[in-house]
This record gives sequence, structure tokens and C-alpha cells, in this order.
Amino acid sequence: MRMNSLNGKILKSVGGFFHVETSDGVLLCTARGLFRLKNITPVAGDNVIVDISESTPVITDVLNRKNYIVRPPLANLDAVIIVISTVEPTPNRLILDKLIAIFESKEIEPVPIFTKIDRKDEDELREIYVKAGFTVFSISNNDNSGIEELRTFLSGKTYALIGNTGVGKSSTLNSLFPELALETAEISRKLGRGKHTTRQVELYGLGENGYIADTPGFSTVEAAKYGKLPSSDIGLYFREFIPFLADCKFAGCRHTGEEGCAVIKAKERGEITESRFCSYLRIYSDARKEEQNYK
Repeated sequence: MRMNSLNGKILKSVGGFFHVETSDGVLLCTARGLFRLKNITPVAGDNVIVDISESTPVITDVLNRKNYIVRPPLANLDAVIIVISTVEPTPNRLILDKLIAIFESKEIEPVPIFTKIDRKDEDELREIYVKAGFTVFSISNNDNSGIEELRTFLSGKTYALIGNTGVGKSSTLNSLFPELALETAEISRKLGRGKHTTRQVELYGLGENGYIADTPGFSTVEAAKYGKLPSSDIGLYFREFIPFLADCKFAGCRHTGEEGCAVIKAKERGEITESRFCSYLRIYSDARKEEQNYK
């Protein structure tokens, strides 16, 4: 690296400028036009090289990403915390399972978190995802139940909080890290959803090389924007299916009713939950329809 360059990490971008954390502090940078030619857009989480020889620092290179998601635009995540309210808004298992599959496909660890447990029991939901092999947390932002365990788990990681509008993402962030003092959303009872309070993606440094991103809430119909899955690969992203895939009678088994399907047999034995299997069928069917429409 040249003497007039610094390594840095993008914390956020606003109006074509990038806030980059470096050893010289947070610098307000522009980006070279060559990124557009290469079809690369620097995003929060990117590790970059910054040229500081000019009056305005310039990002000259984006280092290799270990992962990347288009919405919200983020790179180099260790985990995605998927926040689900046990009540108001009502949890949508299909959307949760679709998001989990999308992040599994990107090799980003999905971590379901159930909020508002002081208002409704979450044992049934929790058991589904623990059985599937996920690390799951249950918290209340009213009395801070489960917050300390979650904070310990997240130490030293780079991660994002995502979830439907109104599930309590910003409240969870406030409980975890009160110093961030983020604006919280009140549920709009008339619409049955929350008001958008997070309008941009920003990484917040937490010390010990840890970062967290709060992200804009989304409606149910917007969840697909996080990524698409080829129908032929979806079974690979249901982690509880993986031990049985090689035992299916026919290569290319779709696990939708074929003779000799080991995944269906595992479901019948109770080794795969009915809820997760039903989500798989729906996600597979939707992907097939989209692929056929595209053709």
C-alpha cells in the first residue's frame, strides 16, 4: 500500500459520499468513476483503500468481499439477525424461512430472534428453529430478558438486524447498545404495521472489531428483494434437509412428493418439522413459477 493510502471500512454512504473508518479517523470520501465501469458499487461493510493525497479522500479499491447482499446494500457480514415479533405484527413463518434460505445461500449465518416475549409465549416457534439447527434468541425489550446473552453472542462480529416494519429492530438495538440512542418505531394500530424510522444502512462500531447495521424495515411483499433462489438449489438451503439429500432414490429429487424421497420420509418421522417443510414447498413452487414465467 502506498504511503498516501489508508485501509478503511465503509460505515455508510450518503449522496455519493462515503464515510470510511480508517486509522486517521472517519473520512468523508468520494469513489473513483472506474467502479461504475466495473459494475461495482461500494457499500457499507466494504473494506477499501483510500487515497488521501487529494484534498478530498478518494476510494480507489474495494477489497474482495466474503459476501454481499443487494438489499439492504451490505458486505462482509458474519451474521444476519432476523427479528421476529411474537405478536403485532403476527410472525410470518414463510417469510422467515425464505429469508433464512436466502442468507444460507450467501453463506451468512441467519440468527432468528423472537421479540416481545413478555406479551406472548414463543416456545413453539423457538423449538422449530432450534430443531432445524439454528442459534435462536428470545428477548423482551421491556424488561431486557435475554439481552445479555444476545450481546455476548454478537461480540466481535459484523452483523445486520433485519425484519418486518414494526417488529422492534431499533428497540432491540437500543436495548443491546443504549449508547446508540436510535429512534424507535411505534406500531401504527390502524395499519397494523410500524412507521419506517430507519431510512439508510449504517454500520455502527461496537469495539473489539464488532459492527452492527440497523436496516430499513420492509413489508411482506418486499422480502424477496433480499435475493433470489434457483428452484433446483432450495433444498440445499434448508439445513435440516442436508443429512438426507444423498439418500433420495432419484438424482435431482425435488422433495415435493417423489417416490423414495428421503427428505419426505424424514419429515414423516418427525426429524423435519411440518412447518419448515411446508415453507420449502411454497418457496420451491414460487421459484418454479417465476422461472417458467421468465422463460
